[in-house]
Amino acid sequence: MKDAPFSLEIPLSSPAETAALGARIAALLAPGDAVALEGDLGAGKTTLSRAILEALGFRETVPSPTFTLVQRYETPRLAVAHFDLYRVEREEEIDELGLDEALTEGAALIEWPERAGSRLPPDALHVQLVLVDETSRRARISGPQRWAKLAGAQN
Repeated sequence: MKDAPFSLEIPLSSPAETAALGARIAALLAPGDAVALEGDLGAGKTTLSRAILEALGFRETVPSPTFTLVQRYETPRLAVAHFDLYRVEREEEIDELGLDEALTEGAALIEWPERAGSRLPPDALHVQLVLVDETSRRARISGPQRWAKLAGAQN
């Protein structure tokens, strides 16, 4: 049976709520998972990435990978590669950044996933962050049914 998609919207009115969403994603993250973080500049993609990595037990500084394009982290539970594709101009560049290898070795957090084109795994969890105001965001989450646990649903 094909994995049916699910979708969910979550208001994020504070950094604590963003951290809580990061912890919920981290709890379900497994080797081979890609999390596609979508949204305008300043929407909170890197902030959510930091929250996911912190929930996985990474305790060091997590810089934005805007200039390095990819940062790799060894957490106590899972290797995670954090990609920022903002400066990628052709999807072929994704091959050089090692997305396939990152997914073989662990999981990937991908900012600006629309630049990955066909290189983005079809079963990625999509988290679109929408600015509501200076302090509030709305997370629109969609992906394979196994991620429905983010909403507290039982499989």
